[in-house]
Amino acid sequence: MSTKVNRRTVDLSAFPDLVVIYLGMRVNRLTGIKTLFGFGPQIANSVNARPDGLLLHENVLFSMFPPHAGMRQYWRDFDSLERWARSEPHRQWWTRFLRDSGGTGFWHETYFMRGGMEAVYDDMVATTGFLAFAPAMPARGPLFSARTRARVGGTPTAAAPLNEEDL
Repeated sequence: MSTKVNRRTVDLSAFPDLVVIYLGMRVNRLTGIKTLFGFGPQIANSVNARPDGLLLHENVLFSMFPPHAGMRQYWRDFDSLERWARSEPHRQWWTRFLRDSGGTGFWHETYFMRGGMEAVYDDMVATTGFLAFAPAMPARGPLFSARTRARVGGTPTAAAPLNEEDL
C-alpha cells in the first residue's frame, strides 16, 4: 500500500508586512537554569494576553544540554512587534536582562516578508544562527536597535526600554 504526501502551501497575500521572529535563551552557567525556567510562565501569561498583532506563538526546544529553549512568533507587522517589545512586561524583562543576563545568553533573529533580516546575540557563548557564519559586530550605535539594524525606517512606536548610554 503506497501513501501519498499531502503537500500544502499558504496564501500570505493578506500579510504583506508579516514578520517572523525566532528567540532563544541558552543556559551558560548553572544559575541560568533558574533564569530560563522563570521566564516560561511570564511568557505564557504575556502570550495569553493576546498582544495586538501577534498572529501565532510557538515554543521551541533547541537543545536539552545545555538547556536552550525559545520560541517562534509571527507578527502582523514590525510596528506591532516593536510596540509590544517596548511595553510592559517586556520592557521590564529586557531592562533587567541587559543589566544582568542571569547566567544565560539570549538571541533573536527577525525575518521580514518585504525582505531583510536582523539579529542580536547577548551573552551567547556558543555561536548560533547568523553568528555562526557572518562577521560579528558590536550591537552599538546604529546597530543598537532592531529597527535600525533591519533598516525598517519610520518612527519608533515607543521609547526603547534602555538607551545605549544606560548600559
